[in-house]
Amino acid sequence: MRIALLTYSTRPRGGVVHTLALAEALAALGEDVHVWTLGRHGDTAFFRPVDPAVTVHAVPFEARDDESVGERIVRSIDVLRAAFAQQRDHYDIVHAQDCISANAALPCLRTIHHLDHFTTPQLAACHERAVVEPYARVCVSQSVADEVSAGWGLTPAVIPNGVDAARFAAGAGDAAGREAWRSRLGRYVLALGGIEPRKGSIDLLEAYAGLRASDPRHEDLTLVFGGGETLFDYRDYRAAFDARARELGVPVVVTGMVAENELPALVAEAGALAMVSTKEGFGLAALEALAAGVPVVARDLPVLREVFAETVAYASSPAEIAAALGSVLDTPPEPAAGRELAAGYTWNRAARAHQTFYERTVRDLSGG
Repeated sequence: MRIALLTYSTRPRGGVVHTLALAEALAALGEDVHVWTLGRHGDTAFFRPVDPAVTVHAVPFEARDDESVGERIVRSIDVLRAAFAQQRDHYDIVHAQDCISANAALPCLRTIHHLDHFTTPQLAACHERAVVEPYARVCVSQSVADEVSAGWGLTPAVIPNGVDAARFAAGAGDAAGREAWRSRLGRYVLALGGIEPRKGSIDLLEAYAGLRASDPRHEDLTLVFGGGETLFDYRDYRAAFDARARELGVPVVVTGMVAENELPALVAEAGALAMVSTKEGFGLAALEALAAGVPVVARDLPVLREVFAETVAYASSPAEIAAALGSVLDTPPEPAAGRELAAGYTWNRAARAHQTFYERTVRDLSGG
């Protein structure tokens, strides 16, 4: 099959990581895979090298300082649609990974990683259309599929993510890389994916400050936010986060985008990884941490219970998150169960499941 996978960015967001890993796994199975994206910030390539067996199309997208979030969403869709329309008839499957690329590529198959609730009218319309109008849907967890079913009466297929467990396990053995992060950051709790409402960043900040204040053993602990780049405008939330951090007087480090070869050591050196998102589709970053032998504190959500079972510590309120962080830092759990769980989610397995789903979808579309 000739397959087009579409995503909205070249930067390391969860859906982008998923797109590239799936593309490479499908190519390894012999499929002809093309990845389409918007080249924001002048990017002409993704945040990491991509297997040359995968063809990459980065559509130029100029920055404009004078447009609103809604205007940027609409322009993103229009620019990607105009470029992709010239080639779409060359593909057997068109598979979008987010609402922006889905709106640009319709009619298409779409992965719904998680559901959002937007107040920006253009984003709300983009989200709704990208759920309702695709000709087929995939979710990466049963919990999200159940939300789609409850909200729209649709029945997506469920195909879990893969994780590059070996890469993050190797990070645990990267003594030089870990020492570099330790020298820069000291002891730290790590969160990945940026500072935004869905990530529960202010809840984590409150929990971290509470832990430092209540337990002198953790006064030297730093809170680190690694990576993360979003198209959406969370400036008000980020301003509120920064103001609260100043009020609390606690050390917070925001690394920005982390080089791909440095990320496993950053994860492996963390005392704990915090995933306290209010919404998640799967929890890939937490699986990467488990593969590195790092304890995880997760928001108590059905989707994370589904994926992680008893391999992580669960909490909901800032006080509960603080207590869970203190517990795993003081007495780290045995890592074997988490490592075993992470090793079971392979991209090869995910790609084979996608192959089967693509073949069935092509038959359904052709009336076969």
